[in-house]
Amino acid sequence: MMEMRTLGRSALEIAPLAFGGNVFGWTADEKTSFALLDAFVDAGGNLVDTADNYSHWAPGNAGGESETIIGRWLAQGGARRARIVLASKLGKPMGPGLQGLAPDYVRKAVEASLRRLQTDCIDLYQAHADDAHTPLADTLGAFQRLIEQGKVRAIGASNYSGARFAEALRVAREHGLPRYETLQPEYSLCERTAYEREYEPLVLKEQVGVIPFFALASGFLTGKYRSAADFAGRPRAMMLERYATPRGWRIVEALRDIAARLRATPTQVALAWQLARPSISAPIASATSVEQLRDLLGAARLALSPDDLAQLDKASA
Repeated sequence: MMEMRTLGRSALEIAPLAFGGNVFGWTADEKTSFALLDAFVDAGGNLVDTADNYSHWAPGNAGGESETIIGRWLAQGGARRARIVLASKLGKPMGPGLQGLAPDYVRKAVEASLRRLQTDCIDLYQAHADDAHTPLADTLGAFQRLIEQGKVRAIGASNYSGARFAEALRVAREHGLPRYETLQPEYSLCERTAYEREYEPLVLKEQVGVIPFFALASGFLTGKYRSAADFAGRPRAMMLERYATPRGWRIVEALRDIAARLRATPTQVALAWQLARPSISAPIASATSVEQLRDLLGAARLALSPDDLAQLDKASA
């Protein structure tokens, strides 16, 4: 069993690894997605993170595919709903006029997500992107009504600047509104500076849960790539290219070295490095096969020594 962690000051308790549902309906079809979700909860995982606009970027998709697949998985019963902490997001484009965090749209978006997910409550409902055109108090007020109605248990935010996130916490406190209990930033060995400088002091002070995305830098930190030529034909090739720098390859080599020494994998080492950081609740990672998922889950049982952490810090400096 994995040691559970509390998300912020909420009542939500999660295992230290979150499954990223962005692959459902994109690089994982429905049958594969069901197998992945079953394997994840059977192994003790419980936080499943998705968004209403996953995976609109895939040819032929319009958004909502990931939530729909999760909903069909939940509809099979077997206490599936009780075994997961269900997280979704809203705010990114879903079509003409369908985006943002205005109260009317928040109400429409949650109903659409609940229908697709085939549930009556979303455990963690997150603002997927800041909406500079809507006052924070209006958005938080809309979230408050959803909590009062029992449609949402806790709220969080993603892709906010540090200053804007701090302002949201202040507005919630001053107006007696629900606060964002979680932050979902980009964070990995490849992308450290913004989080560690702009967000980490704030989330530690405010006791905010952190569930980073791109924890494996779009797969770059899995160690399966030896050169940029290996990206050819990959669905995330364009995202991977930005990490193919001397520093990036130095990080991968450090991961391989530590993994060999610990009889682990670079994936597990990269995630264990995040889990060793006091501000991180659970990194979000995706898999497209049960074998890949088992690799991810192994990170929760891997303890890195101070020397291992120092080696990774030096490589990623």
